[in-house]
Amino acid sequence: MAEAWWAVARSEEVTSAKPINVDIGDQPIVLWRDQQGAVHALEDRCPHRRTPLSLGCVLGNGMIQCGYHGWTYDGATGHLKDIPNLKSDVKFPALYRAIPFAVAESGGFVRVCLDAKAPAPLLVAKTLPLSGTVNVALEHEHYIAALFDDPSLVLAIKGVRFTPYLLAELAEHEGKLVLERSCQWAGFHWPSPFSSDFPITLRIATDPVTGECDLLLRDDGFRPLLFATLAPVPAARGVTQIRWRATLEDNRHGMRAKLLGAGTPFSVHSTIDGAALRVLKPSASIHAATLRNEITARSAQTSAA
Repeated sequence: MAEAWWAVARSEEVTSAKPINVDIGDQPIVLWRDQQGAVHALEDRCPHRRTPLSLGCVLGNGMIQCGYHGWTYDGATGHLKDIPNLKSDVKFPALYRAIPFAVAESGGFVRVCLDAKAPAPLLVAKTLPLSGTVNVALEHEHYIAALFDDPSLVLAIKGVRFTPYLLAELAEHEGKLVLERSCQWAGFHWPSPFSSDFPITLRIATDPVTGECDLLLRDDGFRPLLFATLAPVPAARGVTQIRWRATLEDNRHGMRAKLLGAGTPFSVHSTIDGAALRVLKPSASIHAATLRNEITARSAQTSAA
């Protein structure tokens, strides 16, 4: 987990006007931009009195100042740079340092790694125009399992009904867990719901560590209709924070596909149907857990070598 890159914020959520607080598990993090637009990430605790730095402000020099006693920290290193009423050339002990984290920004997401020396992740050039952020009262692991077993519990695509039938079994591809689910256009089906007509499919490619997913909705000619990235991050108190971005393809064939552009084509639920979740039988999530363990074990062996 320490070496993973987590999409903790959408790019537009992080500004130089005010720092924001995010979590990776029980680790609180403060994010902000300096005047050059670079994003910084520190532990969201002032070493002086443990006050959250996110309650402070961003100074004109791009540093962050604690709102309690005004202690000021450098974003790149976390080093204490200034205390009110002391001379600016005073050297402060290294003890007074906010822990810095590695930051990378691409594709409209700000990603953080708890290992400050971690190599940068692969860059994503395209920023998808539709986006949102929700907080769900469900633990990260259970959220990912629900996505594998029944996507309708966690997200909605306009006019699309997810079925329990898989076009292909979940498998590993290029280090990701890939599942292709058969889908139908919403509405009356005969004999419903046991129709053999599945004109659309949803492909979900998931990072085995973070659970970040690329979703691709395709028609019966395997032409893309909609693409989305779903980035769930474990937060404090069993909450999962989800950031997402999505886009519709311009050339969509068929009336149903064209209607995706009317209104909101993609959304992520901010609440989970507890009654439906309770009776949901684990299916694809069981295979996903097995593959995830195999990938993790291989990665650990590679690192040890």
